[in-house]
Amino acid sequence: MTNTPLSPRPLSHLSGARRRVLSAAQLRAQGVSAAEAAEQCRAGGPWQQFLPGVYLLHPGPPTSEERLHAALLYADRQPPEAMITGLAALALYRFAAAPPLLSLDRIDVLVARTRRLRSTGCVRIVRAQELPRPLEVTGLPVAPVARAVADAVAHIADAHTVRRLLTEAVRGAHCEPAALVRELNRARLLSRPHVVDAVDALLAEGRALAEERLYEMVRAHSLPDPLWNVDLRLPGGPHLGGVDAYWPDHAVAVELDTRAPRQDDDGAWTQYTRKREHLERLGITVVHITPRKLRDALEQQAIVVRTALMAAGDRPPAAYVVVLPR
Repeated sequence: MTNTPLSPRPLSHLSGARRRVLSAAQLRAQGVSAAEAAEQCRAGGPWQQFLPGVYLLHPGPPTSEERLHAALLYADRQPPEAMITGLAALALYRFAAAPPLLSLDRIDVLVARTRRLRSTGCVRIVRAQELPRPLEVTGLPVAPVARAVADAVAHIADAHTVRRLLTEAVRGAHCEPAALVRELNRARLLSRPHVVDAVDALLAEGRALAEERLYEMVRAHSLPDPLWNVDLRLPGGPHLGGVDAYWPDHAVAVELDTRAPRQDDDGAWTQYTRKREHLERLGITVVHITPRKLRDALEQQAIVVRTALMAAGDRPPAAYVVVLPR
């Protein structure tokens, strides 16, 4: 063996990091034995063993792209059996709140729970009961944003950083708040005070933004002015619940669904359904709108509300309810 890097002709079809980072199996496929690879990696040699079974075919430090490819090769990637997650994934998504790839000590790689792999070197293995469908970013399999954020937050104790990551995920329209909180809940992170505080702030901000879009829908599409943010009660009777907009002459209510799944999600959903069914038994039409629908289909939601208002004359009169400020 010479001291010059091995460059078999079959490697010429590869480009960039894929040519400079190869697994032991890929080298064997090119006719390079384990002994030959070890010889190339001796002190002062042209190669280096970067991770177990993964070789860097030059002596210098790896680029960020090479580190990512090496991490996936270490996980013996057979799509979709492994994907980049955590802060490395968020850096690939170009999150301003994520540090540069080269500054990361660890690259998180998401694999199935059944895989027999250990964290080593710059690779931290993250396990999933069920792997999500990866997205392709710069040619690499990357976990969806909500999952990547949860995997990043699991290793961050700084409350400010956690809040920045969660806020950027939602404000940047990378994912819905509900999907984000669902992943945080799955990872059992909602027991951590600094994560709960960040989620509460995020949901409050999301509700405020959704309310602004609801006001805009009424103004822009010339809907009658409703009573905003009111509580409904039966005269001398029980509290029926709060709604975000109510047209008393039409007995039509709009409720924004800004719920986010948590440990008590089943109970919250049952309570919401019970309230809606109770109002509808009293003859009140409840229009259910999510923040995403207001963001992506404002005109369509205005048509839904207008249709409900126009249909009021064809319905039996609703029960009389008391309307109070919320």
